[in-house]
Amino acid sequence: MRFDWGENPDLNITPLVDIMLVLLAILMVSTPAVVYEELIKLPSGSKSSVVQKAPDLEIRVTSKLKIYIGKSKKSIEYDSFPDTFPRKYSQEKNKDITVYIKADKDLKYEHVMRILGIVKDAGFRKISLETD
Repeated sequence: MRFDWGENPDLNITPLVDIMLVLLAILMVSTPAVVYEELIKLPSGSKSSVVQKAPDLEIRVTSKLKIYIGKSKKSIEYDSFPDTFPRKYSQEKNKDITVYIKADKDLKYEHVMRILGIVKDAGFRKISLETD
């Protein structure tokens, strides 16, 4: 038997790669489950004051295009809303309050967007559309 010093043996690293991929998969699956929580004692502040939140304004629109503002039981017609809302609410209310628009799901998109546009034109910038 003759030994050839120039011969290069082939190394089969496929099992090594397979084992490493399995270990990597196990690590990736188990890492999000590990939760580390550090208990922190926060210092108490020197002053404690209650911050008053500005009252929110709620606009409710029914499927028959009746509009209710706030807790009022008096409704406003859809056609008169562009005149009534800016005149009545843009001067008295703070513009930094959040206006919530709750519209019936059967309303057309254009009706809700028109009300949103009127509220924006009145000067309110924080407007939210509420859904279930």
